[in-house]
Amino acid sequence: MTIQLSNRLSKVKPSATLAITAKAAELRAAGKNIISLSVGEPDFETPQAARKAGIAAIEEGFTRYTAVPGIPELRAEIAAKFKRDNDLDYAPENILVSTGGKQCIYNLLMAIINPGDEAIIPAPYWVSYPDMVLLAEGEPVIVPCLADADFKLTAAQLEAAITPKTKLLFINSPSNPTGMAYSADDLKALGEVVRKHPNIVVATDDMYEKIMFDGKKFATFAQVNPDLIDRTVTLNGVSKAYCMTGWRIGFCGAPVELIKAMSKIQGQSTSNPSSISQKAALAALQGPTDELDEMVRTYETRRTWLVKALNAIDGMDCITPDGAFYVFPTITDWLDKITPQGITLTDDVVVCEWLLEAAGVALVPGTAFGSPGQIRFSYAVSQDTLEDAVSRVAQAAASLK
Repeated sequence: MTIQLSNRLSKVKPSATLAITAKAAELRAAGKNIISLSVGEPDFETPQAARKAGIAAIEEGFTRYTAVPGIPELRAEIAAKFKRDNDLDYAPENILVSTGGKQCIYNLLMAIINPGDEAIIPAPYWVSYPDMVLLAEGEPVIVPCLADADFKLTAAQLEAAITPKTKLLFINSPSNPTGMAYSADDLKALGEVVRKHPNIVVATDDMYEKIMFDGKKFATFAQVNPDLIDRTVTLNGVSKAYCMTGWRIGFCGAPVELIKAMSKIQGQSTSNPSSISQKAALAALQGPTDELDEMVRTYETRRTWLVKALNAIDGMDCITPDGAFYVFPTITDWLDKITPQGITLTDDVVVCEWLLEAAGVALVPGTAFGSPGQIRFSYAVSQDTLEDAVSRVAQAAASLK
């Protein structure tokens, strides 16, 4: 018997980041020394306060179901965080806690997208946005944003992309994969456009908000466009800032009626997020910021070194990101060159395959993020590892003809 799969599955592409990770693991198993700069998670420990709270939750037997949208004290603390950090007035009933930021986004899409509704997605984008829109039977509208505009969507581009079918706009700041952040002025300009189109909801993915460099101040969409808060979903979580990727806690603030709808979706999929992880997240949000501050300083130092080192490689052009822990250099000057192995580098996917095989460095092609001609480096690794990886890439680049 052959099981017939759903039609929607055919619309979804396999994850390029997972494919690179799998290939790197295969080469490691074969005895090859591989450095992975492809993974998007911090290389620091979960804060001690969160770890202790998780252990205490287990010891105290806090291991049962909770309310679907999250425990009351965590929802209250998230509302307080939004006020404290972002000057956003959310009550606990405006908050939903989910099994990771990805589930918040999935809940949102399932709650508001009807077949044929369009979601505007600036590219480069986080890899899951378009496929999740497709799973919700919507239509992703990809708007290319170029390096000379810091990979950010302009008001003119947004206006040109809007149609009567537009339902949603995604904003990711600081961005995965570029590390670029929208300033308050950038967001005000986008808000002027959104204000003219009352059917558009804005989903702002702020997962990297705490990882900002050079003294730059983070801004979020509803903060600078407070009259649009009732059409904004402010998405965040503890994964990146608090090094809690495996704990799987994301959260969002939104209008109450939308939170209820998203909670309804969640109630029929995963139900509540982990009780233990919720207690750990509560402790992380309430705890001291010393470990976070040290992590950000370390990432800023790595970023500065890495941008300089990559720009010293012939044919590579890298702008300096504002935050997160990625750089996204352009490698179009490498295209159509021939490697010592006789491979013609036809695109960024082939470049990443070649660097993995020949240099033992795992990177992610820009095509995975809707931006061909770039590659993503994650610098969530030690400085020694980073220097080794860049040295290998530089040697490989020098061998091109």
